[in-house]
Amino acid sequence: MLILKSFLFCGIVCMIAQIILDNTKLSPGHITSIFVVLGAFLDSFSFYDKIIKSVGGGALLPITSFGHSLIHGALAKANEYGIIGILMGMFDLTATGITAAIIFAFVFSLIFKPKN
Repeated sequence: MLILKSFLFCGIVCMIAQIILDNTKLSPGHITSIFVVLGAFLDSFSFYDKIIKSVGGGALLPITSFGHSLIHGALAKANEYGIIGILMGMFDLTATGITAAIIFAFVFSLIFKPKN
């Protein structure tokens, strides 16, 4: 049952993004940013943790989980180190993903040529 809940949660998030993309003039970058901010907002009030507990790992796959990770790490480090901990914690949980994105973007920019 948990697998079905995870699948449905990811599917619903993707369906909402596709509906927004098809019916508005927002670009995929705008939609991605909206979902990151939505995940951060939900984690600020501990709603995203409840979603993760109910649907499992399916809540950790969509882009909303990146916003969740940013805020979750920032709040954890802010309790420990104060105001400077916000910046430390933001990149604590997301450093691996950000580093991988930078490295892959660099490697692919060397391999492929942009279209005119």
